[in-house]
Amino acid sequence: MAEKYEQMWKNLGMDLERHGQLLNGLGQYYGSAVMSQKNRPKKMDYFDFVVSEVHGLRIKELNDLRAQGKKVIGAFCIYAPEELVYAADSTMVGLCGGADFSVPDAEAVLPRNLCPLIKSFYGFKINRTCPYFQSSDLVVGETTCDGKKKVYELLNELVPTYVLEVPHKPDTKQGKEFWFNELQAFKAKIEEVTGNQITPQKLKQAIELINAKRAALKRLSDLRAASPSPISGLDGLLINQISFMDDVKRFTAKVNELCDELDQRRNDGVGVASKDAPRLMISGSPMAVPNWKVHTIAESVGATVVVEESCVGTRYFTDPVEPKGESLNDLIWAIDEKYSKIPCACFTPNDRRIDSIKQLAKQFNIDGVIYYTLQNCHDYNVEGVKVERALKAQGLPMLKIETDYATGDSEQIKTRIQAFLEIIQGKQ
Repeated sequence: MAEKYEQMWKNLGMDLERHGQLLNGLGQYYGSAVMSQKNRPKKMDYFDFVVSEVHGLRIKELNDLRAQGKKVIGAFCIYAPEELVYAADSTMVGLCGGADFSVPDAEAVLPRNLCPLIKSFYGFKINRTCPYFQSSDLVVGETTCDGKKKVYELLNELVPTYVLEVPHKPDTKQGKEFWFNELQAFKAKIEEVTGNQITPQKLKQAIELINAKRAALKRLSDLRAASPSPISGLDGLLINQISFMDDVKRFTAKVNELCDELDQRRNDGVGVASKDAPRLMISGSPMAVPNWKVHTIAESVGATVVVEESCVGTRYFTDPVEPKGESLNDLIWAIDEKYSKIPCACFTPNDRRIDSIKQLAKQFNIDGVIYYTLQNCHDYNVEGVKVERALKAQGLPMLKIETDYATGDSEQIKTRIQAFLEIIQGKQ
């Protein structure tokens, strides 16, 4: 792939030597963690292809769009309302931020005791190895944590960065009104950057486009509730991660094709693990590509991960946007309502998330929960106290794992998960 796209990467101002090191490491990790799985669905071939071309063909597609005068908007968080971007005839993509590769570059500037996701994305920009950063005309940040919002100030020195202020009490009248005004301001910014006016018709079409993607992901998630699960948790996570990078229409079609296969596997009783394998939920911090560590370890020791209560999971696709009118304000209010339901740990109180975890535990017949937090992610760490209390009341064990993107603690995590599975199996 390197030779075919080298000129494109050079034109994007990338560090070709460092980027080559990144691709080599990513390829080896993908082969050992993902491609080594047994009994994978045949339709996973497409998603393997996407990863093989994640810095190649997809970047070419984005730059072809830019050559046509269209804009590419980069984002980190599911609070960036993609419907408004697509309504302006533009494209939104997720940005790099899930690898340890770029952390040392960031630590030359940022404090070391900072969330690894923040250090990772900032490092990817300053070391010029993320083609999604290099292809973005605007980056959209959000105020879901203090570390992010301060680093966005530094990021704005390197690439135009617009920050959405997320209300931390979204269920209140004033919170909803505040968020509506933020969405209006974001709409104006996108119109300014793209030169395109967002009309009610275009916004309605964009809502339908993204709703279809969310529906496909929810269909996939519901199929994973089968016993045995017809697809591994690692592959389920991978598809959710790819959803933030791939072309929306193509991705939606391919997920539905995969679901057709999984539906047949479910009917035939075909699974990726034994029917009595412990069923786990992973709940907590977001997991960006190539953050596959916990899933890989858990499934390598005999568990099956059947659902992620995560931004790269159920929080993204659970609720569609449901317009209750045809005007532009009606449609933006519908977006307001949908995004206000996403139960981020930055919210206070966040009872909606506790309720969601309890409901998912029942729907997916969970045996235990791995509560996953990134180091120095204070919101999720503190909220873990309430989650554990709620799970204990339901008689469900929880294992809390706080980690970063490095692999140095993998054996320790493996030992802890093995002990956790012994507890689960002892209760069965």
